[in-house]
Amino acid sequence: MTPTTVQIVAAALFAVALAHTFSTSVFARLAHRYPRHEGVFHLLSEVEVVFGFWALVLVLFLFVALGRDAATAYIDGRNFTEPLFVFAIMVVAGSKPILKLASVLVNGLARVTPLPRSMAVYFLALSVLPLMGSVLTEPAAMTLAALTLRERVFNNVDLPERLKYATLGVLFVNVSIGGTLTSFAAPPVLMVAAKWGWDSAFMLGHFGWKAALAVVINAAAVTLLFARPLLRAKPEEAGRRDRSGPPPTAMFVSALFLLGVVMFAHHPAVFLGLLLFFIGYARAYPRHHDALILREALLVAFFLAGLVVLGGQQQWWLQELLTRLSAQQVYYAATALTAVTDNAALTYLGSLVEGLSDEFKYSLVAGAVTGGGLTVIANAPNPAGYSILRGSFRDGAISAVWLFVAAAGPTLVAIAAFQLL
Repeated sequence: MTPTTVQIVAAALFAVALAHTFSTSVFARLAHRYPRHEGVFHLLSEVEVVFGFWALVLVLFLFVALGRDAATAYIDGRNFTEPLFVFAIMVVAGSKPILKLASVLVNGLARVTPLPRSMAVYFLALSVLPLMGSVLTEPAAMTLAALTLRERVFNNVDLPERLKYATLGVLFVNVSIGGTLTSFAAPPVLMVAAKWGWDSAFMLGHFGWKAALAVVINAAAVTLLFARPLLRAKPEEAGRRDRSGPPPTAMFVSALFLLGVVMFAHHPAVFLGLLLFFIGYARAYPRHHDALILREALLVAFFLAGLVVLGGQQQWWLQELLTRLSAQQVYYAATALTAVTDNAALTYLGSLVEGLSDEFKYSLVAGAVTGGGLTVIANAPNPAGYSILRGSFRDGAISAVWLFVAAAGPTLVAIAAFQLL
């Protein structure tokens, strides 16, 4: 199929956006060098802004090349449910009552885990919370795990940068594969589950138990590898501060809002309405809530919306590439392609192809979730974790290169689980 001019331009802009994602530090340095334009360069140094900015460039090109009606029709034809849902779930899951509820769970499990408290909290945040993504959805799991790590570990000791990157790599990979125990929580699974007849029992039997094993191995490995610096963390102090937090009634009401948003994840009018009610509830009881993470959630939603706009014009080369591969080849191709696209986009394109073998379907989805931790754009919840944790890194920035390196080891564990078991 010969690509159109619009598709070629969109592919070029997508490539530029990828390069921009890996080079945001350049714009941060330009901001210091040219103070007159510091604001613009700081804006372009924000990873969450990158895809939204280049999506704007594409839309402007569509207005010029195709006209107003065609450009608006393209935007109207995009599905922005996922960015809106991630925004809503981040705000609710990142609220003080929900974090207190997660803290109660982690503390309870830490007491019965045969590890020192600081190591137990760290291990559980990288294992149990990512696996909860199979019930609460991956964005909620990412938000809870990232905030737990920031408040209970990163903020309590001056941890080495290599530990922070190792933590982020394991977190991203574990959240990506940890949502495969059910058929409704992981975006790349949702794209194909209904069409291919995959229910939660199928997911647990073919994907879930393998993913859970890889999650535990990854979390245990990084916990033991960095046991010495982790023992210097003081999560007990954070736990004592939590005791004066929201009462059980506030946790219960907030949990109901969270459950409602999750249950109506595919109905934006409903979950956005619930979000507005939740914001009103938080304002009505300010003593039970800290400031809601609206800014972080909006930036993440903007990032994902930009990915939706740019990604909508990449089907012509992605689908062509996938259909030329064997079932074995598509697993590794999907793992690699996920790093530079979005794993849900890959599986969606696969669902459009008729007559795929069961082995091909398994390889496509397994590869898509396996590579979901390699970059910030590989999995929809990753920008949420990035936004929450980046302030804990040196200069408030996370290197895309070092993230890729840190996620490589956990990704190899996931490959072994999905290919050898």
